[in-house]
Amino acid sequence: MNLTLATRASRLALWQANFVKEQLLQQHPALQIELLPITSEGDKILDKPLDKIGGKGLFIKALEQALQSGAADFAVHSMKDVPNEIPDDLTIAAITERADPRDVFLSVNYAHFSDLPQQATVGTCSVRRRAQLLALRPDLTILDLRGNVDTRLKKLLQGDYDAIILASAGLARLDLAEHIKGYFSFEQMLPSVAQGALGIECRRKDTQLIALLQSLNHFNTAQCVQAERAFTAHLQGDCHSPVGVHAQMSNQEIYLQGVVASRDGKKILRGEMRGTHPQELGVNLGEELLRQGAKKILEVY
Repeated sequence: MNLTLATRASRLALWQANFVKEQLLQQHPALQIELLPITSEGDKILDKPLDKIGGKGLFIKALEQALQSGAADFAVHSMKDVPNEIPDDLTIAAITERADPRDVFLSVNYAHFSDLPQQATVGTCSVRRRAQLLALRPDLTILDLRGNVDTRLKKLLQGDYDAIILASAGLARLDLAEHIKGYFSFEQMLPSVAQGALGIECRRKDTQLIALLQSLNHFNTAQCVQAERAFTAHLQGDCHSPVGVHAQMSNQEIYLQGVVASRDGKKILRGEMRGTHPQELGVNLGEELLRQGAKKILEVY
């Protein structure tokens, strides 16, 4: 079987696509897989915050169009970029085992987050990170930071920021983990929904391909991602929203933590629950935070 794999054209996206390709060929060595790199709208527009130009869905729209047109057979996404709703004719056929989902602290001059001086400049384009950072340190000056991992790291190294916040998974995949100065605990900063997990999308009608792709599905990760996405969806949250969530699974039980924060970090709502049914668990935790007043916070976004 000859297959075309659509991917964003960034170095990290290409790493992720090649990783999935290699894993699939290990399972099915007779396959022929060709990569189709695509530059998404999200990659083209770097001078505006994501929440001002349409959100993280911009990163996958062009890839989904390639699937729908037949130009590609399947696509690899960072699951945190996948909106709560995807086109009816497409499906997420598999979710790979998750890498470290934590956010990390990078700085040239400061060894620890706690070492940052008053009014230090911290780069991030994420409203979720901004809100949780300001909850920890209201004095910080948070500046927008767009671009791929290499671009963001370059801006830090040339002195544009005192520190930047990135996802651990992307740095590890690009062999850049030596730049990490520290990891945020889940008590300090909950990650984006599905952070560290890769999703493989294809046409819903391609049942033979779906069967092949499901050999890469990691059950525990998929269950945790389902709970996290259910939580975010129930809050009607997206990348515009200061919503953090993380699920981990142990002995078939899922432990789910969630946070909703005001943009200035002054109002923080937290919740946690345990359960065995991911969809139900995510909805229930979302409902708990709505009872605490999350709707009022989220209405301004």
